[in-house]
Amino acid sequence: MFKKETYIARREQLRKDIGHGLIIIPGNHEAPCNYKDNTYWFRQDSTFLYFFGLQREDLVGVLDCDSGKDYIFANDYDIDDIIWTGPLPSVKELAASVGVDNSGDLKDLAEYCCKTVAESRRVHYIPPYRSDITRQLSELLGIKYAAVNRYASMDLILACVKQRAVKSAEEIEEIEKAIATAYNMHVGAMKMAMPGRYEYELAGFMEGEAWKGNGPVSFPVIMTVHGETLHNHGHNNRLEVGRMLVMDAGCETAMNYCSDITRSVPVGGRFNDRQRSIYQIVLDANLEAARVTRPGITYKEVHQAASRVLAQGYKDLGILKGNVDDIVAAGAHSLLMPHGLGHMMGLDVHDMENYGQINVGYDNETRPSEQFGLGSLRCGRRLLPGYVITDEPGCYFIPALIDKWHAEGTCKDFVNFDELEKWKDFGGIRIEDDILVTDNGCRVLGKPIPKTIAEIEQVMNN
Repeated sequence: MFKKETYIARREQLRKDIGHGLIIIPGNHEAPCNYKDNTYWFRQDSTFLYFFGLQREDLVGVLDCDSGKDYIFANDYDIDDIIWTGPLPSVKELAASVGVDNSGDLKDLAEYCCKTVAESRRVHYIPPYRSDITRQLSELLGIKYAAVNRYASMDLILACVKQRAVKSAEEIEEIEKAIATAYNMHVGAMKMAMPGRYEYELAGFMEGEAWKGNGPVSFPVIMTVHGETLHNHGHNNRLEVGRMLVMDAGCETAMNYCSDITRSVPVGGRFNDRQRSIYQIVLDANLEAARVTRPGITYKEVHQAASRVLAQGYKDLGILKGNVDDIVAAGAHSLLMPHGLGHMMGLDVHDMENYGQINVGYDNETRPSEQFGLGSLRCGRRLLPGYVITDEPGCYFIPALIDKWHAEGTCKDFVNFDELEKWKDFGGIRIEDDILVTDNGCRVLGKPIPKTIAEIEQVMNN
């Protein structure tokens, strides 16, 4: 945990922003894997972590904006639990460790909520993403299960986004710890990416390195020679020379702050001419995005700047044709990158998207596009110092999508489908860094992970 004063200040700011009523922030429960006592690894809810910092299951945090009091509610462990867990702090002790003076059991919570509802006071909560929390809120507040999300507080969503989007120095330090571990994950896997190995060997190595850094992976490892499938979680392919291997993986620290890094490498350690040409285009787009990222620009504009670099590169190869600005305006380049440039990152690898991605990545000024590709941009809003976002352009030759556009004549004035046919066996490439928006620009966080052609070949052949 951070020092307790950090959590006190966060809660005080939240109460100030909400102004009145009761804020309920449930922590997560254990989730059974295949029977009740065999559970998945416990991961605390990120909103609860941000404001209370406690890792125990079944906790519920309450902020009373009218009285100024904070509460932690949960049942203490009994002897039947302690046999299996060993001695653990009481709820009162846990609460005190993060500056909360008031605590009680779950019966006390139910009585408190019943009294609040009877007094017709406003109750604020985040829309739950787990069915057990939905049921808990339904029972506490007397709301039908199906209506719980409908009554979630937009005021609370926006207040949480406002606070969590700007990362403090201590949060940046945690994220850089996660990137330090990701460095070991990726560099080690690069060295293993030799013909004859299987994807699962490299994916397993990465998971092991994550736990050596005292945390799990931040999402299921993407490790595939079929990079044209954007989120390919299968790991059964044998590595062969001539294939590009996409490695998209990150980890969490013990405090659950995340990293999210992608590197794409040639199996065997040497880029051939085709791989080199496409890789350099994607790398140039990655570097251009970092070059233009700064406070005051929208990330939608950064996406478009990277898109122009991609379009120019594809035009130089003869895959696209026409004026580059017209190509980007028509979205023709999105045939080869049907996703956005990046997303926010912090306590979640897709930070705060449980609040509704549109509430995190957009605002009243900047709204999502309906254009293919650009419409998948997860963060388009105007940037502020302290934002941590991913910079992850890619190029994917997706045969089914190419065939569909060809058959329908989509962007036929800009796409050279005859030339594109030659690339349908290529696969895909993605390059991703985690960047911090600074006062006058941005910086790539963490120890630099090899990404130029020369750097990757040197690491893989050393």
